Amino acid sequence: MKKRKPNPANIVIAFFIAIFLALILLSIFSGGRSGGGRGGGIPLPALRGGQGNPPAGGGPAGGGAGGSGQRDGGGQRDGGGTAGSSGAAGGGQRDAGQRGGRQAGGGDARGSGGRGAVRAVPAVRVTPVALGDVSNSIMINGDVLASREVSIFPVTAGKIVELRLRVGDEVRAGQVVAVVDPSRPGEVYSGSPVRSTISGTVLQAPYSVGDTVSQQSAIYVIGDLSALIVETFVPERFSAEVRAGQRADLFFDSISGETFAGFVSEVSPALDPASRTLRIRLRIEQKDPRIRPGMFATVSLVIASRYGVPVIPRASVINTYNSWIVFIVNAGNVAERREVWLGLESEDMVEIMNGLSIGELVVSSGQNFLSNNEPVRVVE
Repeated sequence: MKKRKPNPANIVIAFFIAIFLALILLSIFSGGRSGGGRGGGIPLPALRGGQGNPPAGGGPAGGGAGGSGQRDGGGQRDGGGTAGSSGAAGGGQRDAGQRGGRQAGGGDARGSGGRGAVRAVPAVRVTPVALGDVSNSIMINGDVLASREVSIFPVTAGKIVELRLRVGDEVRAGQVVAVVDPSRPGEVYSGSPVRSTISGTVLQAPYSVGDTVSQQSAIYVIGDLSALIVETFVPERFSAEVRAGQRADLFFDSISGETFAGFVSEVSPALDPASRTLRIRLRIEQKDPRIRPGMFATVSLVIASRYGVPVIPRASVINTYNSWIVFIVNAGNVAERREVWLGLESEDMVEIMNGLSIGELVVSSGQNFLSNNEPVRVVE
Protein backbone atom coordinates (compact mmCIF):
# COMPACT_ATOMS: atom_id res chain seq x y z
CA MET A 1 0.00 0.00 0.00
CA LYS A 2 1.42 3.35 -1.02
CA LYS A 3 1.93 5.98 1.77
CA ARG A 4 0.38 9.46 1.31
CA LYS A 5 2.80 12.35 1.66
CA PRO A 6 1.84 14.92 4.35
CA ASN A 7 0.36 18.15 3.06
CA PRO A 8 2.74 21.14 3.84
CA ALA A 9 -0.25 23.42 4.46
CA ASN A 10 -1.56 21.21 7.20
CA ILE A 11 1.86 21.16 8.86
CA VAL A 12 1.99 24.98 8.90
CA ILE A 13 -1.55 25.26 10.32
CA ALA A 14 -0.76 22.73 13.04
CA PHE A 15 2.38 24.67 13.95
CA PHE A 16 0.53 27.93 14.45
CA ILE A 17 -2.20 26.22 16.46
CA ALA A 18 0.45 24.77 18.77
CA ILE A 19 2.05 28.19 19.26
CA PHE A 20 -1.34 29.79 20.01
CA LEU A 21 -2.17 27.11 22.63
CA ALA A 22 1.25 27.55 24.22
CA LEU A 23 0.70 31.33 24.52
CA ILE A 24 -2.71 30.76 26.16
CA LEU A 25 -1.22 28.32 28.70
CA LEU A 26 1.66 30.70 29.45
CA SER A 27 -0.77 33.58 30.02
CA ILE A 28 -2.94 31.49 32.37
CA PHE A 29 0.09 30.29 34.32
CA SER A 30 1.61 33.75 34.77
CA GLY A 31 -1.77 35.29 35.70
CA GLY A 32 -2.39 32.63 38.32
CA ARG A 33 0.94 33.35 40.03
CA SER A 34 0.35 37.11 40.20
CA GLY A 35 -3.29 36.81 41.19
CA GLY A 36 -4.94 36.24 44.53
CA GLY A 37 -2.86 33.71 46.45
CA ARG A 38 -3.04 30.10 45.16
CA GLY A 39 -6.30 30.56 43.33
CA GLY A 40 -5.45 30.77 39.64
CA GLY A 41 -7.86 33.54 38.83
CA ILE A 42 -7.08 36.44 36.52
CA PRO A 43 -7.36 39.72 38.50
CA LEU A 44 -9.47 42.46 37.03
CA PRO A 45 -8.41 46.12 37.39
CA ALA A 46 -10.10 48.25 40.07
CA LEU A 47 -13.02 50.33 38.87
CA ARG A 48 -12.35 54.04 38.18
CA GLY A 49 -14.89 55.06 40.77
CA GLY A 50 -12.95 53.15 43.41
CA GLN A 51 -14.66 49.81 44.17
CA GLY A 52 -12.25 47.12 42.91
CA ASN A 53 -13.35 43.75 41.50
CA PRO A 54 -12.31 40.55 43.29
CA PRO A 55 -10.25 38.00 41.39
CA ALA A 56 -12.14 35.72 39.07
CA GLY A 57 -10.40 32.61 40.35
CA GLY A 58 -11.55 30.79 43.42
CA GLY A 59 -8.43 29.96 45.48
CA PRO A 60 -8.59 29.53 49.23
CA ALA A 61 -7.15 32.95 49.78
CA GLY A 62 -8.44 34.40 46.56
CA GLY A 63 -7.61 38.03 46.48
CA GLY A 64 -9.07 39.44 49.67
CA ALA A 65 -10.71 42.85 49.36
CA GLY A 66 -9.83 43.95 45.89
CA GLY A 67 -8.48 47.46 46.23
CA SER A 68 -11.24 49.94 46.93
CA GLY A 69 -9.77 52.73 44.80
CA GLN A 70 -10.45 55.84 46.89
CA ARG A 71 -10.26 59.10 44.96
CA ASP A 72 -10.70 62.26 46.98
CA GLY A 73 -11.06 65.91 45.90
CA GLY A 74 -7.36 66.58 46.31
CA GLY A 75 -6.46 63.96 43.77
CA GLN A 76 -5.39 61.13 46.16
CA ARG A 77 -6.18 57.79 44.59
CA ASP A 78 -5.38 54.83 46.85
CA GLY A 79 -6.26 51.68 45.03
CA GLY A 80 -4.68 49.39 47.62
CA GLY A 81 -6.66 46.62 49.27
CA THR A 82 -6.10 44.23 52.12
CA ALA A 83 -4.34 41.10 50.91
CA GLY A 84 -5.62 37.64 51.63
CA SER A 85 -4.10 35.12 53.98
CA SER A 86 -1.19 34.56 51.62
CA GLY A 87 -0.10 38.18 52.00
CA ALA A 88 -0.31 38.87 48.28
CA ALA A 89 -2.02 42.03 47.08
CA GLY A 90 -5.60 40.91 46.51
CA GLY A 91 -6.94 42.91 43.61
CA GLY A 92 -3.55 44.42 43.02
CA GLN A 93 -2.82 47.39 45.22
CA ARG A 94 -3.35 50.21 42.83
CA ASP A 95 -1.69 53.31 44.13
CA ALA A 96 -2.25 55.51 41.12
CA GLY A 97 -3.34 58.41 43.33
CA GLN A 98 0.27 59.07 44.26
CA ARG A 99 0.74 60.63 40.81
CA GLY A 100 -1.41 63.73 41.39
CA GLY A 101 -2.23 63.93 45.12
CA ARG A 102 0.13 64.29 48.03
CA GLN A 103 2.09 66.97 46.20
CA ALA A 104 2.56 70.23 48.21
CA GLY A 105 3.08 68.71 51.63
CA GLY A 106 1.20 65.50 52.18
CA GLY A 107 -1.83 65.81 49.92
CA ASP A 108 -2.75 69.47 50.61
CA ALA A 109 -3.15 70.33 46.95
CA ARG A 110 -6.45 72.05 46.19
CA GLY A 111 -8.55 71.76 43.11
CA SER A 112 -10.14 68.86 41.28
CA GLY A 113 -8.12 65.71 40.89
CA GLY A 114 -4.81 67.25 41.93
CA ARG A 115 -4.68 69.34 38.74
CA GLY A 116 -4.71 72.82 40.40
CA ALA A 117 -2.10 74.46 42.57
CA VAL A 118 -2.75 76.51 45.70
CA ARG A 119 -4.15 79.93 44.62
CA ALA A 120 -2.00 82.85 45.65
CA VAL A 121 -3.54 85.39 48.02
CA PRO A 122 -4.51 88.44 45.87
CA ALA A 123 -2.82 91.76 46.60
CA VAL A 124 -5.07 94.84 46.91
CA ARG A 125 -4.84 98.53 47.74
CA VAL A 126 -7.29 100.14 50.14
CA THR A 127 -8.62 103.64 50.76
CA PRO A 128 -10.48 104.66 53.93
CA VAL A 129 -13.95 106.15 53.74
CA ALA A 130 -13.56 109.83 54.63
CA LEU A 131 -15.51 113.07 54.62
CA GLY A 132 -14.95 115.26 51.57
CA ASP A 133 -16.47 117.46 48.91
CA VAL A 134 -17.94 116.18 45.67
CA SER A 135 -19.35 118.02 42.68
CA ASN A 136 -21.35 116.71 39.76
CA SER A 137 -20.41 118.32 36.47
CA ILE A 138 -21.15 117.93 32.76
CA MET A 139 -18.79 118.48 29.82
CA ILE A 140 -20.11 120.56 26.91
CA ASN A 141 -18.56 122.50 24.03
CA GLY A 142 -18.98 126.15 23.12
CA ASP A 143 -17.62 129.12 21.19
CA VAL A 144 -15.85 132.25 22.41
CA LEU A 145 -17.70 135.46 21.56
CA ALA A 146 -17.25 139.12 22.34
CA SER A 147 -19.56 140.30 25.05
CA ARG A 148 -21.00 142.86 22.59
CA GLU A 149 -20.98 142.67 18.81
CA VAL A 150 -22.57 145.47 16.78
CA SER A 151 -22.94 145.81 13.01
CA ILE A 152 -22.44 149.34 11.57
CA PHE A 153 -24.86 150.33 8.78
CA PRO A 154 -24.85 153.44 6.56
CA VAL A 155 -27.72 155.93 6.81
CA THR A 156 -28.09 156.11 3.04
CA ALA A 157 -27.43 153.85 0.08
CA GLY A 158 -24.62 154.65 -2.31
CA LYS A 159 -21.03 153.92 -3.22
CA ILE A 160 -18.29 153.58 -0.60
CA VAL A 161 -15.70 156.25 -1.25
CA GLU A 162 -13.69 155.94 1.95
CA LEU A 163 -12.96 153.20 4.54
CA ARG A 164 -10.95 154.36 7.54
CA LEU A 165 -10.54 151.13 9.52
CA ARG A 166 -9.26 147.59 9.02
CA VAL A 167 -9.88 144.37 10.93
CA GLY A 168 -8.28 144.58 14.38
CA ASP A 169 -8.28 148.36 14.64
CA GLU A 170 -9.65 149.99 17.78
CA VAL A 171 -12.59 152.37 17.43
CA ARG A 172 -14.43 154.78 19.72
CA ALA A 173 -18.13 155.40 19.91
CA GLY A 174 -19.14 158.23 17.48
CA GLN A 175 -15.99 157.93 15.38
CA VAL A 176 -16.40 158.20 11.57
CA VAL A 177 -15.43 154.84 10.10
CA ALA A 178 -16.46 155.25 6.44
CA VAL A 179 -17.96 157.67 3.87
CA VAL A 180 -20.70 156.75 1.39
CA ASP A 181 -21.51 158.84 -1.72
CA PRO A 182 -25.29 158.76 -2.36
CA SER A 183 -24.99 160.57 -5.75
CA ARG A 184 -26.80 159.23 -8.81
CA PRO A 185 -26.04 159.86 -12.45
CA GLY A 186 -26.68 163.55 -13.14
CA GLU A 187 -26.81 164.37 -9.44
CA VAL A 188 -24.06 165.38 -7.06
CA TYR A 189 -24.37 164.98 -3.29
CA SER A 190 -21.87 165.37 -0.53
CA GLY A 191 -20.52 162.21 1.12
CA SER A 192 -22.52 160.68 3.96
CA PRO A 193 -20.37 159.74 6.97
CA VAL A 194 -20.80 156.38 8.73
CA ARG A 195 -20.20 156.48 12.50
CA SER A 196 -19.55 153.70 15.02
CA THR A 197 -22.18 153.27 17.68
CA ILE A 198 -19.89 151.53 20.24
CA SER A 199 -16.29 151.47 21.29
CA GLY A 200 -14.38 148.28 20.57
CA THR A 201 -12.38 146.39 17.98
CA VAL A 202 -13.17 145.85 14.31
CA LEU A 203 -13.99 142.15 13.88
CA GLN A 204 -15.24 142.18 10.29
CA ALA A 205 -14.86 144.54 7.32
CA PRO A 206 -16.49 142.77 4.36
CA TYR A 207 -16.57 145.71 1.88
CA SER A 208 -14.00 147.64 -0.15
CA VAL A 209 -13.85 151.17 -1.56
CA GLY A 210 -16.05 151.36 -4.69
CA ASP A 211 -18.62 148.83 -3.53
CA THR A 212 -22.24 149.83 -3.66
CA VAL A 213 -24.10 149.34 -0.40
CA SER A 214 -27.63 149.74 0.85
CA GLN A 215 -28.99 150.74 4.23
CA GLN A 216 -29.06 147.03 5.20
CA SER A 217 -25.37 146.44 4.40
CA ALA A 218 -23.14 146.03 7.48
CA ILE A 219 -19.97 147.89 6.56
CA TYR A 220 -18.23 146.88 9.83
CA VAL A 221 -18.79 144.47 12.71
CA ILE A 222 -17.34 145.88 15.92
CA GLY A 223 -17.03 143.95 19.13
CA ASP A 224 -16.19 144.82 22.72
CA LEU A 225 -13.27 142.53 23.60
CA SER A 226 -12.82 143.89 27.09
CA ALA A 227 -15.09 141.07 28.31
CA LEU A 228 -15.38 137.74 26.49
CA ILE A 229 -18.10 135.14 26.87
CA VAL A 230 -18.56 131.50 25.93
CA GLU A 231 -21.84 130.52 24.36
CA THR A 232 -22.90 126.89 24.71
CA PHE A 233 -25.99 124.67 24.77
CA VAL A 234 -27.01 122.37 27.63
CA PRO A 235 -28.89 119.10 26.89
CA GLU A 236 -32.50 118.99 28.01
CA ARG A 237 -31.93 116.40 30.76
CA PHE A 238 -29.61 118.82 32.59
CA SER A 239 -31.53 122.03 31.85
CA ALA A 240 -33.39 122.03 35.19
CA GLU A 241 -30.08 122.12 37.10
CA VAL A 242 -28.65 125.20 35.36
CA ARG A 243 -28.87 128.56 37.11
CA ALA A 244 -27.21 131.95 36.70
CA GLY A 245 -24.07 132.28 38.80
CA GLN A 246 -22.99 128.61 38.63
CA ARG A 247 -19.25 128.05 38.43
CA ALA A 248 -17.51 126.39 35.49
CA ASP A 249 -14.02 125.46 34.33
CA LEU A 250 -13.04 126.45 30.79
CA PHE A 251 -10.45 124.75 28.59
CA PHE A 252 -9.08 125.85 25.21
CA ASP A 253 -7.33 123.66 22.65
CA SER A 254 -4.85 126.41 21.77
CA ILE A 255 -3.91 126.94 25.46
CA SER A 256 -3.18 123.41 26.63
CA GLY A 257 -2.56 122.64 30.28
CA GLU A 258 -4.37 125.70 31.64
CA THR A 259 -7.81 126.06 33.20
CA PHE A 260 -9.79 129.31 33.21
CA ALA A 261 -12.59 130.17 35.59
CA GLY A 262 -16.02 131.27 34.46
CA PHE A 263 -19.60 131.57 35.64
CA VAL A 264 -23.04 131.44 34.04
CA SER A 265 -24.08 135.00 33.21
CA GLU A 266 -27.11 134.38 31.02
CA VAL A 267 -29.67 131.56 30.76
CA SER A 268 -32.21 131.42 27.95
CA PRO A 269 -35.80 131.27 29.24
CA ALA A 270 -36.79 128.61 26.69
CA LEU A 271 -35.25 125.56 25.04
CA ASP A 272 -34.55 125.43 21.33
CA PRO A 273 -37.41 123.29 19.93
CA ALA A 274 -35.23 121.92 17.12
CA SER A 275 -32.25 120.70 19.20
CA ARG A 276 -33.96 120.42 22.63
CA THR A 277 -31.10 122.31 24.22
CA LEU A 278 -30.87 125.32 26.52
CA ARG A 279 -28.65 128.20 25.38
CA ILE A 280 -26.46 129.71 28.10
CA ARG A 281 -23.60 132.17 28.17
CA LEU A 282 -20.65 132.12 30.56
CA ARG A 283 -18.46 135.10 31.43
CA ILE A 284 -14.69 134.48 31.40
CA GLU A 285 -13.28 135.99 34.58
CA GLN A 286 -9.64 136.35 33.54
CA LYS A 287 -8.76 138.72 30.73
CA ASP A 288 -6.11 136.99 28.63
CA PRO A 289 -4.95 138.23 25.21
CA ARG A 290 -4.51 134.61 24.09
CA ILE A 291 -8.28 134.07 24.30
CA ARG A 292 -9.90 135.39 21.17
CA PRO A 293 -13.42 135.43 19.72
CA GLY A 294 -14.13 132.43 17.52
CA MET A 295 -12.04 130.01 19.57
CA PHE A 296 -13.38 126.57 20.53
CA ALA A 297 -13.98 126.06 24.27
CA THR A 298 -14.68 123.02 26.44
CA VAL A 299 -16.86 123.75 29.45
CA SER A 300 -16.99 121.70 32.65
CA LEU A 301 -20.18 122.98 34.24
CA VAL A 302 -20.84 122.16 37.90
CA ILE A 303 -24.56 121.47 38.28
CA ALA A 304 -24.59 120.18 41.89
CA SER A 305 -22.19 120.15 44.87
CA ARG A 306 -22.12 118.65 48.36
CA TYR A 307 -19.62 119.32 51.12
CA GLY A 308 -18.50 117.22 54.08
CA VAL A 309 -20.09 113.94 52.92
CA PRO A 310 -18.63 110.36 52.90
CA VAL A 311 -16.68 109.84 49.69
CA ILE A 312 -14.58 107.03 48.17
CA PRO A 313 -12.66 106.71 44.88
CA ARG A 314 -14.96 106.21 41.94
CA ALA A 315 -12.84 103.27 40.69
CA SER A 316 -13.71 101.31 43.84
CA VAL A 317 -17.35 100.88 42.87
CA ILE A 318 -18.50 97.92 40.74
CA ASN A 319 -21.83 97.82 38.91
CA THR A 320 -23.39 94.37 39.05
CA TYR A 321 -26.99 93.19 38.56
CA ASN A 322 -28.38 96.74 38.66
CA SER A 323 -26.70 97.46 41.99
CA TRP A 324 -23.45 99.00 43.16
CA ILE A 325 -21.02 97.01 45.31
CA VAL A 326 -17.62 97.53 46.92
CA PHE A 327 -15.22 95.29 48.84
CA ILE A 328 -14.00 96.27 52.27
CA VAL A 329 -11.08 94.68 54.14
CA ASN A 330 -11.80 93.76 57.77
CA ALA A 331 -9.34 93.29 60.62
CA GLY A 332 -8.53 89.72 59.53
CA ASN A 333 -7.47 90.82 56.03
CA VAL A 334 -10.57 89.25 54.51
CA ALA A 335 -12.45 90.96 51.67
CA GLU A 336 -16.14 91.44 52.41
CA ARG A 337 -18.64 92.32 49.72
CA ARG A 338 -20.89 95.28 50.54
CA GLU A 339 -23.77 96.85 48.60
CA VAL A 340 -23.78 100.67 48.60
CA TRP A 341 -26.06 103.52 47.51
CA LEU A 342 -24.41 106.36 45.59
CA GLY A 343 -25.03 110.10 45.52
CA LEU A 344 -23.18 112.72 43.50
CA GLU A 345 -20.28 111.67 41.29
CA SER A 346 -17.26 113.64 40.14
CA GLU A 347 -14.45 112.55 37.84
CA ASP A 348 -12.51 110.92 40.71
CA MET A 349 -14.78 110.59 43.75
CA VAL A 350 -18.30 109.41 44.51
CA GLU A 351 -20.61 110.16 47.41
CA ILE A 352 -21.78 107.25 49.58
CA MET A 353 -25.37 107.66 50.76
CA ASN A 354 -25.65 104.32 52.59
CA GLY A 355 -23.75 101.06 53.08
CA LEU A 356 -20.39 102.24 54.48
CA SER A 357 -19.12 103.90 57.63
CA ILE A 358 -16.38 106.47 58.09
CA GLY A 359 -12.98 104.81 58.46
CA GLU A 360 -13.79 101.49 56.77
CA LEU A 361 -11.11 100.35 54.31
CA VAL A 362 -12.45 100.09 50.77
CA VAL A 363 -10.53 98.13 48.12
CA SER A 364 -9.58 100.71 45.49
CA SER A 365 -7.31 98.51 43.33
CA GLY A 366 -7.56 94.79 42.58
CA GLN A 367 -11.24 94.41 43.48
CA ASN A 368 -12.53 93.19 40.10
CA PHE A 369 -11.59 89.52 40.66
CA LEU A 370 -12.34 89.22 44.36
CA SER A 371 -14.90 86.91 45.95
CA ASN A 372 -16.82 87.43 49.15
CA ASN A 373 -14.90 86.42 52.32
CA GLU A 374 -11.67 85.87 50.37
CA PRO A 375 -8.32 86.43 52.15
CA VAL A 376 -6.32 89.33 50.70
CA ARG A 377 -2.93 90.92 51.14
CA VAL A 378 -2.94 94.71 51.55
CA VAL A 379 -0.11 96.56 49.83
CA GLU A 380 0.85 100.21 49.97
